[in-house]
Parts: sequence; structure tokens; C-alpha cells
Amino acid sequence: MPDIRLIGRRIRATRNIAKITRAMEMIATSKMRRAQEAGLAGRPYAEKISQVLGDLAALPYGEALHPLLQHRLTNKIAVVHITPDRGLCGGLHASMNRMTASFILEQGVPVTITNVGRKGLDFMRRSGCNIRAEFTRLGDRPSLLDTLPISRVIIDDYSNGVIDAVYLAYARFVSTTIQKPIMQEILPVKPAVLPQGQSLDYIYEPDPAHVLGELLPRFVEMQVYHAILEAIASEQSARVVAMRNATDNASELIQDLTLVYNKARQESITKELLDITGGAAALA
Repeated sequence: MPDIRLIGRRIRATRNIAKITRAMEMIATSKMRRAQEAGLAGRPYAEKISQVLGDLAALPYGEALHPLLQHRLTNKIAVVHITPDRGLCGGLHASMNRMTASFILEQGVPVTITNVGRKGLDFMRRSGCNIRAEFTRLGDRPSLLDTLPISRVIIDDYSNGVIDAVYLAYARFVSTTIQKPIMQEILPVKPAVLPQGQSLDYIYEPDPAHVLGELLPRFVEMQVYHAILEAIASEQSARVVAMRNATDNASELIQDLTLVYNKARQESITKELLDITGGAAALA
């Protein structure tokens, strides 16, 4: 017969866990709304600046190309690997680590990692990857200034010829239940493909080359910042779903344990009644 006291302790412990996961779900829900708003609000700007830079890069230039536009033979790749600092968000960080690891294995050239987030950093250290830089504890609401050091690392390395291509690995927010791992190339900037005979009807002041030189670093900074916002929105959404599932599982476990507890208690009472009845019959 099961131990009634042991089952009672398990019920109380599971009920306490359910309270904690429910509270964590509520906290993550409040953070999720802000993170989703920030990530979605930045998409139009990120898409528009990508379009403008692609059009600018397609214009003919008589002078030397900007370093961030130079296409070189790919001998070394850099990946900005963005993951959460904390767990309890389902399989989000595992999916991101698996995607980046697969990407590294598919490349025939050395790959350096710029880690953003503790979960990715721990994985890359265990895997023995070449870590260029590490950034953790950016918080749930980072500003553009907080992410500028990340952008500066990859801009300087690419401009100096240390690396020949830069990719962003992050979780793109689709919905509360769907987060899509993305591997996006941001350097070199690829010019837009214009149909033959078509020209751009834009007027740039003072000139396209000067505008392009000013916008290219801002473009990289914005792409990194937007990827981090998307990753935070994905993290909070995944945490809400994970905590909700944990609370539901705890509630189901409590019901199952309560049923076992009641059955064991009924068996105990029946056994005691039989002992009393048997003792009374023996005395009679």
C-alpha cells in the first residue's frame, strides 16, 4: 500500500511548484507584451533601411567601395549568436544552439562566434568553438547604446579584413507559440538587383557615396539591435508557453496524486475497520 504521508508531501510540493510557475507565467506575460511591441515596431525601419542601402549600393561609383560593401573570397566567417541569458523558456535556446552548430559544421572555413546571452555562451564553450567576444546580461529592455559594442566588434573586424562575412543567428518572433530560428547574412551588404535600363529616381545630398558611408555603420547597428529585440520577444513568448504548460502539468499531477491519496486513505480506513471488527468478533 502506498505511503499516505509521502503522497501528501508530494501533493504539497507540486502545489507549491504550480504557484511558482503561475507567478512566473504572469511576469513573463507582462514582459512579453512590451518585448513584442518593441520587436514589431522596429521591423518597418529595419526593412526600409535595408531597401534604401540596397538601392544605394546598386549605384555606380567612380571611387573606391566602402569597406562594408567589399565582397571578398570567404576565408573566415563571423556569427553573432543571440540566445537567452536564462532558461525556463522551453527548447528555444536548444534550437538556436543546434542551428548555429549545424551552420558551423557545414562551412568549410573557420568560424568565429560573438556570443550574446549566457545559454549560447555556455554551449559554445563546451563545444570548443572559437569565441571572439561575449556579451551577457543585456536585460529585458536594452537600448541601442547597450548593443553598440556588439556592432563595433563585427564592423571593425570586417573593415580590417579579419573576417569576410557576418551572419546573425537569432529567434525571429512569429507568434506567442512560434519562434523561428534565423541565420541572416548582414555583411557584406548586397546591392539591389535593378532591371536592365531602370534607374533610381532618388536625389541624395550631398552625394550617394557620402550618404552610403554614413548609413552603412548605422545599418549594421540597427540590424544587430533589431535581432536582439526579436530574440527577447521570442524568449518571453517561449517562457510564457513553457510556464503555462508547467502549471497545467502540475495541476494534472496533483489530480492524479490526490486520486492515489484518496484510494490509499480509503484502503487504510477499510483495513483498520476490518482489524477492529475482527478483534471484536474474537472477543465475542
